[in-house]
Amino acid sequence: MPILRRLLALVFILPILAGTAWAQDYRVRSGDVLQIEVLEDATLNRSAIVLPDGQISLPLVGSIRAAGRSLAQVQEDLTARLAPNFATAPTVFVTLNALAERIPATERAAPTMDVYVLGAANTPGKVDVKPGATLLQALAQAGGLSPFAAKKRVQLRRVDKSGAEQVYKFDLDAIERGAAGGGATRLMSGDVIVIPQRKLFE
Repeated sequence: MPILRRLLALVFILPILAGTAWAQDYRVRSGDVLQIEVLEDATLNRSAIVLPDGQISLPLVGSIRAAGRSLAQVQEDLTARLAPNFATAPTVFVTLNALAERIPATERAAPTMDVYVLGAANTPGKVDVKPGATLLQALAQAGGLSPFAAKKRVQLRRVDKSGAEQVYKFDLDAIERGAAGGGATRLMSGDVIVIPQRKLFE
């Protein structure tokens, strides 16, 4: 019987200990909901959502950083900030009320780069392309070239790490005929593709 009682005790105690260890290690994230209780002043008790900037707000305290901290660290910070408003340090409890919604990795938006298409494109402007996108793919996303485009004088303008601008020229007529390469040039974030207007007899 004593052995059975010990086993039953372990069944009930271990999940509690595991939960406590998990709570100590957990780092608060934006979107989490924290339950805040102040024993000395029930009017301060509330549920506080962690805002996108990682902050929570509480009367008498204002905004404090919660994201990236443990529950114990948030609790200590709140206690210290509330202390001047009480004769003795208040008793503050911070617990996790609800976890932020976790978006599965398969549903997260794929990273993109900003590329800009200027001039004689059908839809010039900023184009969001995937890393590794090529010159031709970006032009396709910009709706292709207008009938007035100078296809032989397309430019790719890129600013290097030193701040100097590099200009690369492409003949899209030759690329389309397979007589020249360059269409598979990989783009970088911030690249600008300039498509000049065709001259009168060009």
